[in-house]
Amino acid sequence: MSSLLIESTRSGFVESVHHVSVAVVDPHGELVAWAGDPERVSMWRSAAKAFQALPLVRDGAADRFGFGPRELALACASHSSEPVHREVCAGMLRATGCEESQLACGPHPPLSQAVADEAMRMGTPITPKWSNCSGKHAGMLALAKHHGWHTEGYERSGHPVQARILEEVAHWTGLSADALLQAVDGCTAVCFGLPLRAMAMAYARFGVSELEAARRLREAMWAHPELVAGTGRLCTELMAAGRGVVLAKVGAEGIYSAAVPALGLGIALKVEDGDMRCSPPALLEVLRQVFERYERRVSVPMEGLGPHVEPLLRNTRGVVTGSLRAVGRLRFS
Repeated sequence: MSSLLIESTRSGFVESVHHVSVAVVDPHGELVAWAGDPERVSMWRSAAKAFQALPLVRDGAADRFGFGPRELALACASHSSEPVHREVCAGMLRATGCEESQLACGPHPPLSQAVADEAMRMGTPITPKWSNCSGKHAGMLALAKHHGWHTEGYERSGHPVQARILEEVAHWTGLSADALLQAVDGCTAVCFGLPLRAMAMAYARFGVSELEAARRLREAMWAHPELVAGTGRLCTELMAAGRGVVLAKVGAEGIYSAAVPALGLGIALKVEDGDMRCSPPALLEVLRQVFERYERRVSVPMEGLGPHVEPLLRNTRGVVTGSLRAVGRLRFS
């Protein structure tokens, strides 16, 4: 069986090994390349956000409330709680006549350590719009308001908002609604469990779709990658470096999904032990091998992505003690 591993090294020794399952798929669901178990059922977590945002655009809510590319990018985001992220979220709430207290996601420490440190230093209270998922939730509130659905419980399974999103996710993944596992995400909204292969097919289809809503969301993420994640994070830096070439979205517990529209391919991977540090170098290694296989018909300048290709590990004094490095090969069909 083909394998992809992320080795964690310390002073030249391999201290830990993290196994990665990968599916690289075309829009018809054909497996193009893989490692580990491409049929592994995993929670899609935040890598599903573009599909959760599609009803916002398709049903007319985005146009009704004047959401442009910035708002659509934030609806797909796992942001770092930087000021611009909080400002766009606040604008979305104002446009829909909602209050921050209606965001079911609740607060959590910023994903950006710099932002978290600044908030602590200034004694700034962390409120729900600081949640990395606040854009997604603001979009869900907008969908509820647009349809005249009650906003209370919009995040829960069985609410019309979540039923509409379930319908959309089923469409893009090629699975029936009954075949999709449903659980509660870290932000309290519904999350979905499905095979990596189905996740990858959804991204392959999304990347080449001529549907206006898909095109608008793709273009929003490429136009504003800084809103999709944040300073120094791979989603932002990869899409900025390869604008229009790769569309990428991270998920919790070692999930990453991506589309390479020029090749008609979608990618989904899962770091088996859920180590979030390992998913960025894993994704970049998958992309490197895919680009190599297709004779660099498309590529992304990896030079500027070096910190994500082999992330350095440091001790409490900031001294480099090792790194996370990808080893192994995909198997191509």
